Amino acid sequence: MALSAQEAVLLDKHYETYQGNQARDELMSRYRDGEQRIAQLGMAVPPDFRRFLLVANWPGMYVDSIVSRQDVRALYLPGQYEADPTLSAVFDANNLDSELSLFLDDRYTYGRAFLSVGANEDDATVPLVHVESPREMTATVDIRRRRMTSAVRFYGTTDGSIVSGNPAIHGPTDATLYLPDVTVWVQRRADGQWAELDRDQHRLGRVPVVMSLCRRRSGVMEGRPIITRVNDIADAAARALTNLQFASEAHGVPQRWALGVSKGDFVDKDGKPLPVWEAYFGSIWANQSKDAKVGQFTASDLTNFETQLKIYAAIAGSVTYLPLRYFGLTTPTNPPSADSIRAEEASFVKFVEMENAQVGAVLGWAASLAYWFASGEKVDGSRIEVDWVNPATPTIAQREDALAKRYAAGVISREGYWDELGWSEARKTKERQYLAAEAAEGLTNLKLDAGVGA
Repeated sequence: MALSAQEAVLLDKHYETYQGNQARDELMSRYRDGEQRIAQLGMAVPPDFRRFLLVANWPGMYVDSIVSRQDVRALYLPGQYEADPTLSAVFDANNLDSELSLFLDDRYTYGRAFLSVGANEDDATVPLVHVESPREMTATVDIRRRRMTSAVRFYGTTDGSIVSGNPAIHGPTDATLYLPDVTVWVQRRADGQWAELDRDQHRLGRVPVVMSLCRRRSGVMEGRPIITRVNDIADAAARALTNLQFASEAHGVPQRWALGVSKGDFVDKDGKPLPVWEAYFGSIWANQSKDAKVGQFTASDLTNFETQLKIYAAIAGSVTYLPLRYFGLTTPTNPPSADSIRAEEASFVKFVEMENAQVGAVLGWAASLAYWFASGEKVDGSRIEVDWVNPATPTIAQREDALAKRYAAGVISREGYWDELGWSEARKTKERQYLAAEAAEGLTNLKLDAGVGA
């Protein structure tokens, strides 16, 4: 079956979006990895000294700081109070404990992230959940219904090479078109048009892809990279650090002066001329001019650069909600207490909790698709609950003391106690087995003490 006219037009629109994303995605990727090019190093640094460029990778640190506090503890089906075993099996089989960090990293770096769900030919009960690169994926969304209507993944030759031997055509050679009832695999011909290779009439009624948008605003389905909050500040810090290095080379070492001498007057103890660098850095100078005078200027004070970097770090902290110690600013006094750490991180923790709510909604829809593939039963994705580990910095002693008091007062159950401790479902299952074994052992000992079965 050939591509329909509507499918061909849809592919072209997706391809335009894909091309439009490339430049910004590449820029954000460089900022994420601390490999961005600083356009302006400042008037004080000659262009030849670009090799002194030093980048403080604050955008990457910001992303890592958020992702490190977003850990999924369990997934619950509507009306359930224990983690669903089917969803837990899918989560474990797809290594989503580690893969989810890639999904979140994409979300904050590029402003969007994608998960695809598909059938598993090896085990139908465990569908495949895969993190798709946003640099390869585009999507269209019905805003009113908040439902994805189509998605395309472009792949193949994406490094600028020519397609099918035609030097006038560049870009990806293959694509997969995801629609609510069909998935189509296509390839670009030498004339630049898309030709169908195969299709799967799955008739799900839903696109088997979910998308998470970062910092989305009402009325549009577009995400914005969160690292743009600190990109410009990181550039400013890089300029300051580069200027610092240049200044330390040019002014950090006391400069010397000499009057009444020429280049040939600088000789060693054997009367041989000294190289320029040795004459400059040498602690002792010898010359043949009796009228020569030598001395040195006072070295420059570089503390102004420290002040400048502290200002940039304070600005970065204010827009990211991160404590200043994340930017290397620490006090020389005693280490902070647990209470001060929690107070300092309160705004950042609240921010992560808000992000968890948005990401959790998307994970719920992906989980509903996976559950459908695994069990054949449909579940409303918006009603699947994602339980997150508390993103706050744990203070074990205080938390244990508070929980023990609540448990003793009867206001919290044993299972609730475990949840507050952040235990995973696997950890709780193991503990239940331990408790059951202890209970059985205690009952056996009680019978022996009573002479039963002796």
